Amino acid sequence: METMTNNENYILFLEDELNLAEIVRENLTARGFSISHVATIQEANDKIAFGKPALIIADVMLPDGDGFDFIKRLRRTDSQTPVIFLTARSQPKDVVKGFETGGNDYLKKPFSIAELEVRIKALLQRISSSVPSPIEFNFGKYQFKYPLGTLIHGAYEIQLTSREADLLHLLARNRNSFVSREEILINFWGESDYFSGRSLDVFISKLRKYLKNDPSIAINNVRGFGYKFVY
Repeated sequence: METMTNNENYILFLEDELNLAEIVRENLTARGFSISHVATIQEANDKIAFGKPALIIADVMLPDGDGFDFIKRLRRTDSQTPVIFLTARSQPKDVVKGFETGGNDYLKKPFSIAELEVRIKALLQRISSSVPSPIEFNFGKYQFKYPLGTLIHGAYEIQLTSREADLLHLLARNRNSFVSREEILINFWGESDYFSGRSLDVFISKLRKYLKNDPSIAINNVRGFGYKFVY
């Protein structure tokens, strides 16, 4: 039986284009990463059952399902493992959906190995250098556990994606203070272009929806500046 050990460079690569997968695997291996390649979602689930990877690279269009759905299901139990979507689906709506379902980065095909390596290292460094101590926030009728990403309201519990949890954590830490839109975009998306801004709008809308059961809580939009989380 195959076993996996904890390895900070262990990457699970989900890609059904075998020629591309081999090129990526060889190049990343030469750069010091341990790559486990699988071609189907079922194989990916089997690998994860043996050991949690440090990072997941996932295609979207797969023979046994949709990569977005795969990561969305993963996020119900794992809000921390960074995910890079690597796909030919490059429409703005696809990029937004990738972040909505729990992705941390989105790289469009065709791409360069050098760019992929930079994005991998950036995510792994962010995870290793900023692992937060567990903390609980209580606002209104809600309890928020971070970095678990659990939002509790009475008997109901919502499991946030990693990006939703990070964003709510940032807003909660800055309660009653302005957080600039530019700061959020640069910190979480790495850029402040139109498409990143649209993604942020979607995430803010989702957080407001999660928090709607307590009218004393609000995420106010200050046009031209940013957001203020009040409760």
